[in-house]
Amino acid sequence: MSTVGNSTNIFWHECGVGKLDRQKLLNQKGCVVWITGLSGAGKSTVACSLGRELHNRGKLTYVLDGDNVRHGLNKNLGFSAEDRAENIRRVGEVAKLFADAGLICIASLISPYRKDRDACRALLQDDNFIEVFMNTSLEVCEERDAKGLYKLARAGKIKGFTGIDDPYEPPLNCEIEIQQQNAENCPSPSAMAGQIASYLEDKGFLHDN
Repeated sequence: MSTVGNSTNIFWHECGVGKLDRQKLLNQKGCVVWITGLSGAGKSTVACSLGRELHNRGKLTYVLDGDNVRHGLNKNLGFSAEDRAENIRRVGEVAKLFADAGLICIASLISPYRKDRDACRALLQDDNFIEVFMNTSLEVCEERDAKGLYKLARAGKIKGFTGIDDPYEPPLNCEIEIQQQNAENCPSPSAMAGQIASYLEDKGFLHDN
């Protein structure tokens, strides 16, 4: 009897239309672009800019934003280490489905723990997971503080906030690193999105062969 996780009596069912068929129809290759970094690093902005850039090229994408998924799929999760891990696991599984559908899935989440990001990478063939590290200094992120979260964390009103009283573990071998170490020399969102789009083009994700 087959057992997967906590579910029993379930079996994988193959369908006649597969990933290669869908990629040929879309003239692109499904993959996951995983954008990670501190709160305020510019992840969501770059994710949306990348989505627009690829849309303009006729490519089908979908953005899984960390805050957005907590309005629905992950609305029952908090910010403990366990809930953060489950949050990332769920997004990783959904991103895998989008990639299998032939889409370029852009996941934009703090995802502070290296092991959780690596677990998402392990769900796909390694070259179909593109990790983008928004290497933005804590000082720049705090200076931006568009949501006022750093101020609340410094005042002790938010506990377990990444970068303040909870760690962020930067990638060790990411595919793309975008550095923003001071407010004066930050690339524009379109320039950062262009860097990622160029990588996807060079690696053959923007066509099916």
